[in-house]
Amino acid sequence: MYSVIVVPPMCGNADGQLRIGAGERLTFGRAGTDGGLTIDHEGVPRVAGEITAHRNFWLLSNLSEDQTYVVDNPEGAGEHIKIAPGRLDAPVPFEFSRVVLPAAGDLLAFDVWAPRHAFRSVERHGLSGALTAPAFALDRTKRYFAVLAALCEPRLRGEPHAPLPAVEQLVDRLRSVWPTVSRSAVYWNIDYLAVKLRLRPAPDTAEPGLRVNGKKESLVSLALRFDLIREEDLAVLAPGPSEVAR
Repeated sequence: MYSVIVVPPMCGNADGQLRIGAGERLTFGRAGTDGGLTIDHEGVPRVAGEITAHRNFWLLSNLSEDQTYVVDNPEGAGEHIKIAPGRLDAPVPFEFSRVVLPAAGDLLAFDVWAPRHAFRSVERHGLSGALTAPAFALDRTKRYFAVLAALCEPRLRGEPHAPLPAVEQLVDRLRSVWPTVSRSAVYWNIDYLAVKLRLRPAPDTAEPGLRVNGKKESLVSLALRFDLIREEDLAVLAPGPSEVAR
């Protein structure tokens, strides 16, 4: 079972993603290796670094001689870590990350997802022993949760058969709480949710638009069936028109 997903630059679908399981390693660099990530740029070392999956987080080795790598948390308001040249197996705790490589005046980046992050209640109910981890681990402070809430909102508002909002409608709905939201960011979060909630991807032969629609429907169906989103969770969004009118 994979635990880390590497998303190459300009990767448009799941077929281009690289998945590794706990203990497995993936090399990246200009030279390219079997099963590794090739970054075709003259400013990138032939073997630039290595990613190692370790259950619900991952390790990054910087194999360059003189370049510091930066790992950004795209949702961390500037949160990042720096990996010095030659540093081996630096732990990266972010659920999703952007690895930035300086390369001859350019900044090159690729994403790494660690969707197996788990959360559990701190309440023990007077019992000893290990706590039970939830079936679906969602962090309500992340943007992906706001995207899921916006997807589910029409049906949570009492319209069980309401059509799902289009991506343009999701962008409009999210803008007040996420000013820099874009279509591509919404698509990215929908893809990430499908991975995180372990949904089966749509058939590779489907048209791109149909694949996204099917993915949205599957996400909403799963979220509402198992109460991953409740009406009170819509507080992560700005008040809707019906609420403002009250």
